[in-house]
Amino acid sequence: MTVFKVLYQEDKDTRIIREDTQILYVEAETEEQVRKSLKDTNSNIEFVQALSPAHLEYEKNNNEDFKVESID
Repeated sequence: MTVFKVLYQEDKDTRIIREDTQILYVEAETEEQVRKSLKDTNSNIEFVQALSPAHLEYEKNNNEDFKVESID
């Protein structure tokens, strides 16, 4: 499994404002699986990035709200 960093806006109907971008960490097999799991939400997905082990460690150490969600 890979951990993906998802950048998103909470509302699909508003324009993207960088300062309002939220972050979600999701564990999944593929980016497609992540996007499919989020498609029925009201979120506007900006970017999905697979994290390397080093990048994942950086996120853990530098983000106090770091939490990985699993896709069922």
